[in-house]
Amino acid sequence: MIDWVPLRTGARPVPSPVATPLVWAAASGGALVLVALLNALIGPDRPSPALVALSLLSVVLGLCARFTAAPGTAVLCWLFLNGFAIPPAGTLTWAGHRDTFWLGCLFTAAVVGTALARLLHARAAYRRITTGAGGSMDTGS
Repeated sequence: MIDWVPLRTGARPVPSPVATPLVWAAASGGALVLVALLNALIGPDRPSPALVALSLLSVVLGLCARFTAAPGTAVLCWLFLNGFAIPPAGTLTWAGHRDTFWLGCLFTAAVVGTALARLLHARAAYRRITTGAGGSMDTGS
């Protein structure tokens, strides 16, 4: 006999993403700390390490965020990169190709992190559902 159960009861197979304002708050705080740390360690005249560090931060934040948080995460990281990782500190500038490239890198990193998280969660949920429903899977060999 089939037992119909509402989908909202029991364990949820895929975890809910973190709220977008929390992701953006973490992006602001994390970017501030990373840029300040890199400025103290290697100086403000080298934006490449800061771009790499902020891209990694975007990937990590993307792992727990929705896709809609990616543009805001990229812009917040770019603001700290542009405002404090290149001289003069505290002044926002727009240098066409450079800033477009930086925004593209940060946005791509956030989207890659989110897509990777969705794939990993979907795979884990599929494994939980298939092993819970019928035990072992027959591979045909």
